[in-house]
Amino acid sequence: MKYEQLAKDIIKNVGGKENINSVVHCITRLRFKLKDESKAQTEVLKNMDGVVTVMKSGGQYQVVIGNHVSDVYKAVLAEGGLETASTEDDGGEKTGLFNRFIDMISGIFTPILGVLAASGMIKGFNALFVAFGWLDDKGGTYQILNAIGDGLFYFLPILLGYTAMKKFGGTPFLGMVIAMALVYPALEGIPKAADPLYTLFSGTMIESPVYIEFFGIPVILMTYSMSVIPIIVSAFFAAKLEKFFTKVIPSVVRMFLVPMFTLLIIIPLTFIIIGPIATWASQLLGTATVGVYDLSPVIAGAFLGGLWLLFVMFGLHWGLVPIAMNNFANPGYDPILALIFAHSFALAGAILAVWIKSNNQKTKTLSAPAFISSIFGVTEPGMYGIALPLKKPFIFTIISSAIGGAMLGLFGTTGYVMGGLGVFQLPSFIPKGGLDMSVYGAIIAAAVAMVLAFVLTYFFGGINKNEGSKTTEPAVEPQKSGAVEVKTEEILSPLTGTVKELTDIKDETFASGMLGKGVAIEPTEGKVIAPASGTVSALFPTKHAIGITTDYGAELLIHVGMDTVNLEGKYFTAHVAQGDRIDVGQILLEFDADKIKEAGYILSTPVIVTNHDSYGSLLTTEAKEVKVNDLLITLDNEKK
Repeated sequence: MKYEQLAKDIIKNVGGKENINSVVHCITRLRFKLKDESKAQTEVLKNMDGVVTVMKSGGQYQVVIGNHVSDVYKAVLAEGGLETASTEDDGGEKTGLFNRFIDMISGIFTPILGVLAASGMIKGFNALFVAFGWLDDKGGTYQILNAIGDGLFYFLPILLGYTAMKKFGGTPFLGMVIAMALVYPALEGIPKAADPLYTLFSGTMIESPVYIEFFGIPVILMTYSMSVIPIIVSAFFAAKLEKFFTKVIPSVVRMFLVPMFTLLIIIPLTFIIIGPIATWASQLLGTATVGVYDLSPVIAGAFLGGLWLLFVMFGLHWGLVPIAMNNFANPGYDPILALIFAHSFALAGAILAVWIKSNNQKTKTLSAPAFISSIFGVTEPGMYGIALPLKKPFIFTIISSAIGGAMLGLFGTTGYVMGGLGVFQLPSFIPKGGLDMSVYGAIIAAAVAMVLAFVLTYFFGGINKNEGSKTTEPAVEPQKSGAVEVKTEEILSPLTGTVKELTDIKDETFASGMLGKGVAIEPTEGKVIAPASGTVSALFPTKHAIGITTDYGAELLIHVGMDTVNLEGKYFTAHVAQGDRIDVGQILLEFDADKIKEAGYILSTPVIVTNHDSYGSLLTTEAKEVKVNDLLITLDNEKK
């Protein structure tokens, strides 16, 4: 298997298969639910070939892989003997209400995103063919293509019934049967074929004609095809009900009596109570969403367009997906996903500028597939691999995406179906009347965002400055003493504090010397100073660790504290960026030592030479206390 070794390494570094509650994947990420996230080796994973980065959000431990994530996912399942998902908490880490909501939504919608996008693309292209006059909307070809694209959306509750029940810990097929009852054609057709028996809530906004009763109880018939909220709510209660019956019904008849009693109770309950209330709530949600958009489409576009990449980074976009899908059912169109159309093109423009201008061969190699992925709407490779590390391209992407979003709002671009991503989303904007300015406006907005991001990044992105030199030659000539070249390199102390042996710290990876040789310092001041002149080769997003390549080729790692990656940047301030040129004595990082200790973390800070095996010898100071700029490590420059 091509990704067998990568899968083994990922499983090992998330804490082993015994630490995994569940794993699913989206377009670019493996989404783990771990029993104990502290067991995961985040930094090791981030530096593995085949892994773009690691994110923790929404109660999930997300390993970003890229476009081939589905293949890696299959390998992870095979190597770990894992199920595609697990619904039990198994004593895992407790998360907040918002995180649980995001996790629930992503768990329900992630499994069907691919086929959902595919159906939307077919439906969108079918509308495009009619608009161009290539197909007759009364012809058989159009009808069959429309059935392919529209079938999933009409019966969407059935798919959601499966995924929602699975997420809530119930039997997925029970969720499907509940949904089948909701979209049963004979019930949906009753209002068209009969007069109402009477009307409930007359004169109110929820006035409802009643056509049938269930044992004398009025049933308010709703249209549940294409709906989202009713089946999810129903599945939640159905899962609880099924668990109750599983406990009280004898095992010998449990196989058929549990589903029978569950269905007999939950389906009538859904028609009588859950369905109408959930439908009214969804209608209110749709009206409110469109109402906010109507207040100022331009501001809404700038806000959503500019912040969408940040939403994706933290998993917050999952909170908007069900709202958008709900809007497709009621009122029948959605502006939310339309307003973020330009963001992937803005990122593509920024990456294209990096690709053209960069002198770094590795960056150029990464840029090519990242650019193509962004055009097709898959932004994680470009965002995490190119834009974020270089920082300015990411900022320019946000600015350009906000302007593109504002233009989309100005042109009134709206989605009429859940479409694809990137260029494949465009057909979903075509209204029934055919191509209009809202569609042409989407093309203009995407083009403007892409060109603007390209120009800003190319001229002001500081690309080669941020990446450092394209060669590995020293930035300055080696230090001389008279006519004799100095054969030793001195690394000064970046911190003030107490010196400790690496073997004395409570981290096996550092203590074993696996990552390099050096010393640890127990800091008494919250500042990290450059121990030598050179280049910042790595700065972790969490700002707790920094890598430096000195002018003489030594590769240093300064890691502030143990497991402080879990603070996700809290209490840390960076004064440099990856790729920056630094001089000895320059301030690199600041941290709040007291706050970090109060949060329960150890501040022992390894200062190590990761390429120590390139030197003849490495000597560390014998002093027990050091101040900033005191001699800490001496390297013999003569190679072994």
